Amino acid sequence: MTKNVLNDDDGDEAGFDLGFATRAIRGDRETMLASARMHGANPLCGRLIDDQDCIRSSSGKQDNPSIAANAGLAASLTGLEGAEAGLIFGSGLAALTALFRATTSPGDRVLVQKSACTATSELIQATLASIGVDMAVVDFAAGHNLRDALNGRTRVIYLETPSNPLNSIVDITAVSVQAHGHGLVVAVDNTFASPVLQRPIEHGADVVFHSFAKYINGHGDAMGGGIFGGRELILRTQAVATGAANRQTGLNVDAAHLIQRGLKTLALRMEKHSLSAHAIALTLESHPAVKWVRYPFLASHPDAATAKRQMSAGSGMIAFGLKAGDTVTRQVVERLRLFTASVSAGEVGSLVCTSADLSSARHISLQGSELCETLGQDVVRLSIGLEDAEDLVEDLWGALSGL
Repeated sequence: MTKNVLNDDDGDEAGFDLGFATRAIRGDRETMLASARMHGANPLCGRLIDDQDCIRSSSGKQDNPSIAANAGLAASLTGLEGAEAGLIFGSGLAALTALFRATTSPGDRVLVQKSACTATSELIQATLASIGVDMAVVDFAAGHNLRDALNGRTRVIYLETPSNPLNSIVDITAVSVQAHGHGLVVAVDNTFASPVLQRPIEHGADVVFHSFAKYINGHGDAMGGGIFGGRELILRTQAVATGAANRQTGLNVDAAHLIQRGLKTLALRMEKHSLSAHAIALTLESHPAVKWVRYPFLASHPDAATAKRQMSAGSGMIAFGLKAGDTVTRQVVERLRLFTASVSAGEVGSLVCTSADLSSARHISLQGSELCETLGQDVVRLSIGLEDAEDLVEDLWGALSGL
């Protein structure tokens, strides 16, 4: 993969290259200072999202700490994703809505990767319906050609890879090549990989989406969303999001600082999440009670080669099913001592949920529709935390004993 580089080309200082972890910790400051030197910008603004915001954040009477905090967070994630610009929102829903409004008009069509019927699938469908946009699904993970789903109003392709909860993998490069041949925008939900493990723009995507409540924050104490991509698209999205009333789209100061804090340990956390999850997935595959395991870097994963080409590690999410089926799934979950029952994901502590938690318990209305695949009732999803992997394996073995 291409290494993201921050170069100082003004001749005043020697050029320098910073690794990912360094930029995750110091990039919010270094990127902004470099931008200020090169462009004469206010250092608080970093990679400029909106010149007026920079003016407001630097003027005496109109100084707004939340603008500076959001600009800093946007600058950090923009650099880590290898994008030109970024925009921060108070929630993932707000970010998605703004992105779709900026790239479509009523009557247009968005192609969405076909995945499991979860809250994410329903959220996208509801969001598009609310703005009068048609949603069509394509199983990109199976390599289907998108031409059959195109019409004259198709504008955007939206992918989630790895997907929730079954870790489906989509070849971002292959889809982007097809999409760009038809003038479409490719948006990728990078929430479950994070920019540590995957940077979709390097593989041809136009814009990246993140839900901050997962790995980016990592501590389960702040939520938000963001999109990162080309400057023109981000400015267009900002104009749609703020509107004539110039409403602020970002986070409050406390939330922005909590998420910025999470970025500082992101590289270290993702390495640990991935190493532990890979080891646990391998161990689960060997258990006689386990019927199947889905983890991107397992040799048994149907798209393992694609995952290893576009990801540097498999992340911390595992899905598996039991030979005994759904009759004992809840029993196994209730036996776990070190996994907290939760539909959240990407936190420092290990979490567990079932297909019932992800779908019927949330009253997902898309079950049985052609817009998504109905989850089997035996699915167990693990979000592997930062505990010792040996302890987590022992806990799982205890919960599976006797099956």
